[in-house]
Amino acid sequence: MDRSNGEGLLMVTMQDVAERAGVTKQTVSNVISGRVPVRPATAAKVRAAIAELGYTPNLVARSLATGATRTVGLFVPSVFGAFYAGIVEEVEDVLEEHGYHLLLSTTRLDGERARRHLANLTSRSVDALLIAGDRDLIDHLPLLGDARFPVVLCAWETEAPDRFPVVTIDYERAGHLAGRHLRELGHRNVAVLASPAHAVRIEGFRRAFEADGLTVPDSAVHYAPEPTPGGGFEAATAALTANPEATALFATHDVLALGALDAARAAGRSVPHDLSVIGHDDIPETRTTRPALTSVATPNREMARQAIELLLRAVTKSGTLTNSLQLLRPELVVRDSTGPVGDPPTRRGA
Repeated sequence: MDRSNGEGLLMVTMQDVAERAGVTKQTVSNVISGRVPVRPATAAKVRAAIAELGYTPNLVARSLATGATRTVGLFVPSVFGAFYAGIVEEVEDVLEEHGYHLLLSTTRLDGERARRHLANLTSRSVDALLIAGDRDLIDHLPLLGDARFPVVLCAWETEAPDRFPVVTIDYERAGHLAGRHLRELGHRNVAVLASPAHAVRIEGFRRAFEADGLTVPDSAVHYAPEPTPGGGFEAATAALTANPEATALFATHDVLALGALDAARAAGRSVPHDLSVIGHDDIPETRTTRPALTSVATPNREMARQAIELLLRAVTKSGTLTNSLQLLRPELVVRDSTGPVGDPPTRRGA
């Protein structure tokens, strides 16, 4: 049999690795697949032989033989911004640790694009699927009704579906932490800068004020045209125009809060002396902006790791995932953009 790779070089086989390590071919297969436990000392010998010989598994042949692709699909709305970029990086790291590959799809906030991607998935393309974020996907989950691979949802803010396990953030608590922080600073006249999908965190924010008998009306919620600093600038400008006496803004995205800081400067408002601004997610930019942004930190990487490990356990142990909901707790990170309420800005001539 011709064992060359087409360039005159001899291809290393699994049998070559087995002979070098002094084990059976099946043991080498078990170490590579991770499906059957192998004693650490034996596994170490096999990995040393693989490295020494430069052996690369034939993934196509293995897929045909086992029906497994060693590939996990990941859907995210976008890789723009630190939140979803962190999820992608964490998932890829965990998959690499376990010898799996990542198939990444972005919906780009396009429902039809999301539907096409879901419809094209089969057990021949992935062994499992992780869906991060419910934007543009929740209406198309029935397409996965007959999926022959496990599915897990994460970063899910709308009502969790009955069929799939969910690992997500306690978004209601996140909004409540932001609202409680502003209330403790004495703020009563506030506005919200939001994306349409963030109803749960807005509800949590409102609940913090209701505890003191206060109301955050619908007219105080201003939706950004897009989840960018430019969208935040537009929403904050509208909020401050509609209510010049507002003393605090809560942005349901940190990127919106970054735009709100620019809008405050453009309106002649000093942060935090005239206007407090608080964000959500605690992306890296919150530390370097001036003033540094107070934010509700969400454990997106830990969420991604728990979700992908849940998927891999189902794949490697051929287990059946049951409906479940895991909520990870956010934390308030106080920086320089929030402070005690002062005199109404209209009386200070701001």
